[in-house]
Amino acid sequence: MGKILGILILAFCALICEAAIFRPISDSHRSAALELLTPKDGSFTSLKETYEALRTFKVLGIGHQFDIKAKSCKSVVDTVGSPSSTLKDLFQALEVNGILKCELSKETFAGITSRLKDSVNTASSLLDYYYSIGSLVLIKGQTSEVDVHLGGADSVFRAIKALSQSDGRWRYSSNNPESSTFAAGIALESLAGVISLASSEIDEFLISLVKNDISKLLDGVEKYDDGAYYFDEKLVDAHGHQSPLSASSAVVRGITAFATASDEDLNLPGDKILGLARFFLSVGIPANAEDLFYQLDALTSLENNRVSIPLILSLPTAVLSLTRKDQLKVNVNTVLGSAAPSLSVKLKQIFSSGSKDASIIDQDLKFDPENAVHFLDALPENIDVGSYIFSLEIVLDNPEDKMIYATGGRTKVPIYVTGFIKVDHPDVAVLDSDLGNVETQKRFDLAGKNTLSLSANHLQKLRLSFQLTSPLGNAFKPHQAFLKLRHESKVEHIFVVENSGKNFEIILDFLGLVEKFFYLSGRYDIQLTVGDAVMENSFFLLLGSIELDLPEPPEKAARPPPQPIDSTSRFGPKAEISHIFRAPEKRPPKGLSLIFLALVLLPFIGFLVGLLRLQVNLKNFPKASAPATFAILFHLGIAAVLTLYLLFWLKLNLFTTLKALGFLGIFLMFVGHRTLSYLASSSAKLKSA
Repeated sequence: MGKILGILILAFCALICEAAIFRPISDSHRSAALELLTPKDGSFTSLKETYEALRTFKVLGIGHQFDIKAKSCKSVVDTVGSPSSTLKDLFQALEVNGILKCELSKETFAGITSRLKDSVNTASSLLDYYYSIGSLVLIKGQTSEVDVHLGGADSVFRAIKALSQSDGRWRYSSNNPESSTFAAGIALESLAGVISLASSEIDEFLISLVKNDISKLLDGVEKYDDGAYYFDEKLVDAHGHQSPLSASSAVVRGITAFATASDEDLNLPGDKILGLARFFLSVGIPANAEDLFYQLDALTSLENNRVSIPLILSLPTAVLSLTRKDQLKVNVNTVLGSAAPSLSVKLKQIFSSGSKDASIIDQDLKFDPENAVHFLDALPENIDVGSYIFSLEIVLDNPEDKMIYATGGRTKVPIYVTGFIKVDHPDVAVLDSDLGNVETQKRFDLAGKNTLSLSANHLQKLRLSFQLTSPLGNAFKPHQAFLKLRHESKVEHIFVVENSGKNFEIILDFLGLVEKFFYLSGRYDIQLTVGDAVMENSFFLLLGSIELDLPEPPEKAARPPPQPIDSTSRFGPKAEISHIFRAPEKRPPKGLSLIFLALVLLPFIGFLVGLLRLQVNLKNFPKASAPATFAILFHLGIAAVLTLYLLFWLKLNLFTTLKALGFLGIFLMFVGHRTLSYLASSSAKLKSA
């Protein structure tokens, strides 16, 4: 039985992997584009970024949100007119010009056309061919006044074809033996350009060789389990690593361009074309502007190609409620969200998670032309809650459309059917351990209106039981059914509630759980958790509490583990710190302070009296106006310094005092130097006299 169940689970997992929902381009991409592609100061950083942004806006139908034409066109004109511009610079400038329609004269086009033709004839690498031929194709689309046709197109075609490999990939140059998937994409695009620029038709044999290369290239495409195809790039060299998104985009652009230019039927398998479209859509919304450009550029090539236009089947929602009687709704659009041709959608099979067999439905969905949606009135009667795989098929009404559109056969999509699960006989009982007799039995309320209060000792048992029934009356097993006992010391114990059919029951024998409970007596909260993704009434319920009387722990009994510290208390806001200043020291009496001040001033007063008694000699004090002024200012500065000391003692702090002292020091140094210089010169004159 276990092996059979394992096989069923593996089979359904395989179906889940194959089933996926791919949605076309939506308004979410437009919002992402406006967020990712924002110019700075009226322009983007490079012509490459400018073209990618303009191309993205054009594909998404976004109007002129930013005024970048003036600066971008100036950059285009400067690049095209500069003789030092590389082939890559010219190519990117012409790409931007193709969208902005900048004012380029006929002489400008003629000058760069001549240079590009010379580059084609002297090219030595694939990138040289790609940029020069691509630029000529762009000029052909922007003006008809310049002759861009290639005279020796066959030789150019052969030169590019010579770089191809046996597996359909290309080399960047004849000196590089490594092949690249990304190089294959730009090579096919270059060959398409040669065909469109050729003055005469290319040899059909060469065209057939390239068709064979495309077939080999598609033979090496990688595949995901959900049906998405992609090209992987294994080469890492000077050209940089190309992601699967950029490599796949280059190949798609190259194949569609070659198919359009050659007007040949490439006989490409529709499932791989659709698989490539699914790969680009599976990316969702890329995280950067470059990947968004690759995605949209490739999808645009698939939308407008003449090989096979993929149709995408998508669902507005993959969750259907039996309670609300939801309808299955299906949308069919192109990759960019355009309307599909006249078609019908059939529900072919339904795979259930509980069975390896599939229900054969083969029912047509109805079509609502007003909302452009296909819908199923009601789900089949045997559909209960659970996860399913719906197998849908697109059938084109017009047989001619089969040559234009790729539907990919049957499409498997995951569907989740939800419903209200009925809970019956919810009981909690305390049993006698010996005979199993019910000592106390109570019914708990799912609405949480009544709270249970139970008590038990280590010789008794706790039994919890209930029944779960699906909307169709079948047994329902949820993903989660847990019983949790939480001690008042926050020690928790979680138990899985097992089931047998509809019945769920758990019996806790407290005698065998005393060690697990760490002999902790006291109050335990009882919590029941029942939940499932398809259960609309999942619940987390506090049933009540039970008072447990457990024996005393022995000496070597295990102690409860330390409880984890709440992260909110560790990293949350801390209590405000209130600083307590030191109490001021006790000051002496006022009279004693005045006596000390008088004693301090007494020597200064004696100094002044002594000066008066000795009759101070002021003969050397300068008498001229300018030296006298500096002398007076010098003495006033000294007085100001003494006054600053007094203020520092009374009320000023150290920082304010030092700042003022710095300015006074500079002042004193200036006026003192002038005064002393005058006195020195006067003394020298007296000695010489």
